[in-house]
Amino acid sequence: MAEQLINEFTVNRPIEEAWPLITDLERIAPCLPGAELQEVEGETYRGVVKVKLGAISSQFKGEAHFTERDDENYRAVIKGAGRDTGGRGNASAEISAQAESLSPTSTRVAVTTDLHITGKVAQFGRGIMGDVSSKLMAQFADNLNTMIDDQDIGAPAGTAAATPSTTSDTATDEAETEPDSGADTTDGAAVDTPSPAPVRKIEGPATQPIDLMEVGGSSLVKRIAPALIALVIAVLLLRRRRG
Repeated sequence: MAEQLINEFTVNRPIEEAWPLITDLERIAPCLPGAELQEVEGETYRGVVKVKLGAISSQFKGEAHFTERDDENYRAVIKGAGRDTGGRGNASAEISAQAESLSPTSTRVAVTTDLHITGKVAQFGRGIMGDVSSKLMAQFADNLNTMIDDQDIGAPAGTAAATPSTTSDTATDEAETEPDSGADTTDGAAVDTPSPAPVRKIEGPATQPIDLMEVGGSSLVKRIAPALIALVIAVLLLRRRRG
């Protein structure tokens, strides 16, 4: 199933302050209901999104990264993909965000999501995703603005300015004067081999799953009602036959 979702939200800060925060995935991840960031490797962010419908729970494990980021024009594109750890389906999305200044103290962000879902998780079809996404976006905006009000807005996580030190300067001088014993050589010439980006684990509290029944409200109930009725009828027929 493919569907395009269009939403927007408002950040209670001027665009110069709001944009660095919006594009700091590590900092805003806890604001998204059901999302839990687990590790960062270079520019790749990995984590899970947890959802539940009644007693049925699902967990999508996946990763996301920026494919475009234009800080001058306040536009960014993120691609993400994940799979249900229970084997019930896969999901992928391309998310485009465009920010614009509403006032000296507020910023509007328009978000367009091209969503692709396969497997049993797509059984609710079109329409319900739009209802759920708009409510989740509203919850995200509320959480984000609450976080902004509760915390000082500083440098995005992981981008703190480096503090000069004699130790690091000495290490740099040694690296320049001493050959790298781990470097590859070809015909006696040293060839630099780029080191893989370190994987940084994110330690944080476990997130609560998104309750689709609660978020989807009446529209979700209407969608699943026929399936529930059919299930009840099937159970009654089985009891009669056994009787």
